[in-house]
Amino acid sequence: MREAIALSQSQTNSSQPPILQLEQINRSFNSGNSQLHVLKEIEFDITKGTSCAIVGPSGSGKTTLLGLCAGLDTPDSGRVLLDGSILSGMNEDQRADIRNKKVGFIFQNFQLLPTLTALENVMVPLELRGGSNNEIEHRAIELLSSVGLKDRLTHYPSQLSGGEQQRVAIARAFINEPSVLFADEPTGNLDAETGDQVEELLFNLNKEKQTTLVIVTHDMLLAQKCEQQIRLHRGEIAEQRFGKTLTQTGSIPSIPV
Repeated sequence: MREAIALSQSQTNSSQPPILQLEQINRSFNSGNSQLHVLKEIEFDITKGTSCAIVGPSGSGKTTLLGLCAGLDTPDSGRVLLDGSILSGMNEDQRADIRNKKVGFIFQNFQLLPTLTALENVMVPLELRGGSNNEIEHRAIELLSSVGLKDRLTHYPSQLSGGEQQRVAIARAFINEPSVLFADEPTGNLDAETGDQVEELLFNLNKEKQTTLVIVTHDMLLAQKCEQQIRLHRGEIAEQRFGKTLTQTGSIPSIPV
């Protein structure tokens, strides 16, 4: 299995260093009187500035893996390195500091604060850092304008459509200029047309800002737009794709696209 993964990693863009590295990651949870092994011996690299989709059936460990990559959780064993920092060796405060400085999040259910306007929601991550309120507001307005919401600055989430709420969430995720943007089913609650618009925004910002994009999705059309795909099956990596190149690992059966 390690040989196959090592081969797949050699196919990445060697001119750029990895921004995210996972080494022999295992994660389990207590389930009654037994242990539920959610992730087993997970290893991969994601190259800086690229896009990667994590796919697989429900229960395959996708969301757990995303949480480990982002430092929201820690593995039972193995190492997670984000932009050179070993997340798995940090305490919660240290991981929170890394997340605030280097990580952006987009969730399926948007997770906007209902009592704040669109502009105020976008400003929150930088306000937590401190700094000039005028500068933060100016940057938030620029980002909301770039996602087509210049006329929605003072609207509350309840006054926005689902697609507009997700655009606010995208602007909020990019305001701290993250090294990596993690998106968990970013189009899952949107209709097809709005989902296409949100996808286009994500990939445009990925290219313009050189922010590494890591997406958990059930949408194979979205996954195929990414430069790298990691397919999970029962907590293990079943396949990796780089462009059109497929690497199958171990004896895990190939899952059709």
